[in-house]
Amino acid sequence: MEIQTTRFGIVNVDDDRIMTFPSGMLGFPQHTRFALVQTGTENYFFWLQSVDDPNVAFIVADPTIFFREYGVALREEQRQEIRLENEQSLQIFVICNKVGEWLTGNLLGPIAVNAETRLGMQVVLTEKKWTTRQPLLRLAADVPLAKSA
Repeated sequence: MEIQTTRFGIVNVDDDRIMTFPSGMLGFPQHTRFALVQTGTENYFFWLQSVDDPNVAFIVADPTIFFREYGVALREEQRQEIRLENEQSLQIFVICNKVGEWLTGNLLGPIAVNAETRLGMQVVLTEKKWTTRQPLLRLAADVPLAKSA
């Protein structure tokens, strides 16, 4: 499938990378179809790009790369919404943002995806251990250019 994006122009995405969010994303209820776009060879960060709106995209990552103990316990109605029968099929992503010199992740609003059905939803956790701006990694400082002679 070809998807128009504002960041990368037209990208080709395999159909198995398209996910449906029946309730949309928080703040974006009308956006229900997203593609998981990998932009480099590393597998840490992806773009969650709206299939229908080139302006809507989020940088996402697997939070367990940064916090091994991170987990999301879905309620039964949430499991039913994404038709999750097998826990092994659950993939969790968090939306990332740059805050100052840090890359942060919204660990209180993770995205749960059933890899089998490609149905997903953003959930809201109440656990006080995590924040909406949980520091993931410190970004490299700009290296000043050497003065020429």
